[in-house]
Amino acid sequence: MKQTPINIKNKRATFDYELLDTYVAGIVLTGTEIKSIRLGKASLVDTYCYFSGGELWVKNMHIAEYFYGSYNNHASRRDRKLLLQRKELQKLQRQSADPGFTLVPVRLFINERGLAKLVVALAKGKKQYDKRQSLKEQEDKREMARMFRK
Repeated sequence: MKQTPINIKNKRATFDYELLDTYVAGIVLTGTEIKSIRLGKASLVDTYCYFSGGELWVKNMHIAEYFYGSYNNHASRRDRKLLLQRKELQKLQRQSADPGFTLVPVRLFINERGLAKLVVALAKGKKQYDKRQSLKEQEDKREMARMFRK
C-alpha cells in the first residue's frame, strides 16, 4: 500500500510576503507528532520562525494531537526546533536581522527517507499595492493558459 505524499503549504505566505531565499530544514519532533503529520493533520497558518540562543525555532505550528496517543500525546502548538547547518543558520540570522525581513515557513513535507522537513523562506513583507499587482499577474497567467487550451 503506497501512502499519498504529504505536502502541507502555507498559501498565505506567498500572498503576504515576497520570498527571497528558501532553505530546507529538519524538525525535532516527538513520536506522536510525526504520526499526525503522516496523517496530514498539520497546519502552517500564522506560523513564523525566530532565533533563540543561536538556534532556529518555529512558533505556532499546529500539529493535531494523535488520536491513539494516550498520555504520551504532544501539545499541539508548542515551539519546535529546526535543524540547519551552522553556516546556513548564521547566514539566516544575519539576513533576518535587517529591518523588513522575516523567516516564514512555506511548506511541510515528508522526504523519501520518511523524515519531516520544513521549507523556510527569507521573506520581505508586501505592501497592499504589491498584493494587488501579484493578484493581477496570477489572473493574467490564468487567462493566457485558458487562451492556449482552446
